[in-house]
Amino acid sequence: MNRKEFLHLTTAATGGFFFGGATESAESKGVKEKDTKRRELVTEEYILINARLEEYFIYNEKGQVKATQTGLYDLHIKAGKIVSITRAIGSVYVLPRWDAKGKLLLPGLRDMHVHIDKTFYGEPWNAEPLGAKTVKDMIALERRILPDLLLHSTEKAEMAIDLMNSKGTYFARCQTNIEPTSGLKSLENLQKALANKKEAIQTEIVAFPQHGILYSDAEGILREAAQMGVDYIGGLDPTTVDGDMKKSLDVMFQIALDYDKGIDIHLHEGKATGLPAIEYMIAKVRENKALQGKTFISHGFALGQLEVKETEAIGEQLAEVGIGIISTVPLGKLNMPLPMLYKHQVQLMTGTDSIIDHWSPFGSCDMLEKAKLTAELYGWRDEFTLSRALQIATKNQLLPLNAEGKQVWPLVGDEASFILVEASCSAEAVARIPVREAVFNRGKLVYFV
Repeated sequence: MNRKEFLHLTTAATGGFFFGGATESAESKGVKEKDTKRRELVTEEYILINARLEEYFIYNEKGQVKATQTGLYDLHIKAGKIVSITRAIGSVYVLPRWDAKGKLLLPGLRDMHVHIDKTFYGEPWNAEPLGAKTVKDMIALERRILPDLLLHSTEKAEMAIDLMNSKGTYFARCQTNIEPTSGLKSLENLQKALANKKEAIQTEIVAFPQHGILYSDAEGILREAAQMGVDYIGGLDPTTVDGDMKKSLDVMFQIALDYDKGIDIHLHEGKATGLPAIEYMIAKVRENKALQGKTFISHGFALGQLEVKETEAIGEQLAEVGIGIISTVPLGKLNMPLPMLYKHQVQLMTGTDSIIDHWSPFGSCDMLEKAKLTAELYGWRDEFTLSRALQIATKNQLLPLNAEGKQVWPLVGDEASFILVEASCSAEAVARIPVREAVFNRGKLVYFV
């Protein structure tokens, strides 16, 4: 019997499985393995075994953190929550299991400032347009190109969500254009995409008057948007674009108060006009306690142009009234005072902002990359400070170990939104930006390699 005849007989006798691994392509095998993993976790309850968790810091003779101790654990996941955490000792479980194989478990990542309603993602290469230098130049450009972008904005937003999942993001605050050119179409298309992807990502929506509240006469349409399920009312450069700081901010605040929404304003202005706007916002939030903890300043570039004493004073006031800062950690001449904001316990977050659009060609959707960028900018190079850098990309600045080295995440009862990476500790994950091996949103596996 020759080899061909032998293969034919043995394949028939075993139903086609005996030599399957030898004959199917690697790509086909990979697809089958992924399908199998998906089936394994199409359940509300399972055990994630052999996950590496941080336990405590290891100190040198000078009392400095020199390393991070970790161990392997099994996590019982049920209905999107962690219901038990036990040391991995090879226990036998009746429930379905998913083997983390020693990968490091870290809190899921949150992109808190991102525009997925208008993006070139998925199209051929398109760099930043020439000739548009100011915000008003960009507004003029948008008025020309938005009608075409809206034709496929739902599909583009869904693709962007897939990209975010692949980078470990399970939560996004989505800015969406609310202005006369788009009407409410940008919001409606975004909401369709979010509904289609509701199992993959948690979201908030900011009704963002990209063309200015006063400059484009957008108050009426903002009020309509406020009644369509958005979470925040936005604003844009009240002096340099709208031309009347007090009136612009008052309209924004009033809409938020009328419809019980939060505030998230784009403030690109420098010190001369940006600082008075920040001070006015502090005063308004102090008067309206309903907005404390619900008001955010995105970008806030004026903060990077203040003297040290001014910065300290503003940091104290921001923390006092509960105004958060969402910085995209800009590169260049402007150095944002992020360490000072942490010092005063200001709620500090970041976002990837653009995803390859007409504002910037650099978007990657990678929040771990943002953490690394923060560490590089501020010289956080040792084990302890690198581990702290991760907090800019997590919920409520959550880290596995607190400053004293006590394990504070994960805990029983926590939401099961986390990532698995090939790293020995969070410091290494920040420095090396490893591939996200698996991403979970409320216990559901939404991405894996």
